[in-house]
Amino acid sequence: MTMEIPFSELLEQLPKQFFASLVAKVGEKIKAGCDVINLGQGNPDQPTPKHIVEAMQRAAANPKYHKYSPFQGYFFLKEAIAAFYAREYGVTIDPAREVAILFGGKAGLVELPLCLVNPGDVVLVPDPGYPDYWSGIALARARMEMMPLVAENGFLPDYEAIPAAVADRAKLMFLNYPNNPTGATATKEFFAETVAFAAKHGIAVVHDFAYGAIGFDGRKPVSFLEVDGAKDVGVEIYTFSKTYNMAGWRVAFAVGNERIIRALELLQDHLYVSLFGAIQEAAAAALLGPQDCVAELVALYEARRNTFIHALRDIGWEVQAPSGSFFAWLPLPKGISSAEFADMLLERAHVAVAPGIGFGEHGEGYVRVGLLTDEARLREAAERIGRLGLFEKNF
Repeated sequence: MTMEIPFSELLEQLPKQFFASLVAKVGEKIKAGCDVINLGQGNPDQPTPKHIVEAMQRAAANPKYHKYSPFQGYFFLKEAIAAFYAREYGVTIDPAREVAILFGGKAGLVELPLCLVNPGDVVLVPDPGYPDYWSGIALARARMEMMPLVAENGFLPDYEAIPAAVADRAKLMFLNYPNNPTGATATKEFFAETVAFAAKHGIAVVHDFAYGAIGFDGRKPVSFLEVDGAKDVGVEIYTFSKTYNMAGWRVAFAVGNERIIRALELLQDHLYVSLFGAIQEAAAAALLGPQDCVAELVALYEARRNTFIHALRDIGWEVQAPSGSFFAWLPLPKGISSAEFADMLLERAHVAVAPGIGFGEHGEGYVRVGLLTDEARLREAAERIGRLGLFEKNF
């Protein structure tokens, strides 16, 4: 007889993994033989640039990297990160004290609440926002207070609307621009407001800069660290996944406040011996090597955005073009929930989108679409949706 082994209370209180259930639904349709156009996920569809792969191939043959890496990563990668921030954003980073190497951006986002808050502490979270922010908060047994992101405010949080009692109890805040899921971008003025608000209330800021390279219409996204005082209150997390199509490589970094970086490295000292040295060498090659691949990638996403938005407008769906990221945030017809709408598109049009409710209460009324397939398939997805006749009398 098999003994029943219960899960810990910690595991039981974790939020449901939203994307896992979405993947399962799409997988069932594909298994049944349907030609599904999957726009529901954020998995980059382009290969890693050749020069980065070649750097990895060379480094993998180096016996130096066949041993354990230094616990906190190779210093050459930290130096490359500092050089990258100086070149791209004009920000001075101390590679010895202001950089932590991460096993992908998600790892850092989940680890930071464990580093900085105690059970019962308040964490401010964007709503809608990336669901994995919730996971680290649950593991830390902290409490979420949502910051609504609404179209009328450019999908930026309104700090004046946060009650003083909540702000005074908050210990940590997550931000993310260019934003997932809305595709909104932030300004230096907004980040200056953030620094002032955080300093006033003693709140550590985590800016998730996953889509930092992807801005449209000639506008480069702003780094939180470009603003005076940002390093006094927080850190920025940058991943190689989106900028260099290295999602499967699981490499990212945090930069900024020395105390927060120390906390991250202390926790990671107990979790890992740092990632494979050859990956670190390839990551340095990505940051220091030719950047035309990044410009070409952004141009590709912008062309896809333009094609898809125009195709949706052609079927009568009045939507706004995102200003950054590789997502579009699409408002729904009245009288249908985002989950119902997503299920209907999957069932009747074989187009997969992510329901907005999966990103928080204020995501209701929208679906998120990833621009992660070619223009022909994006146009076909719009045509399939158009054939359902949903937008002939809407809006």
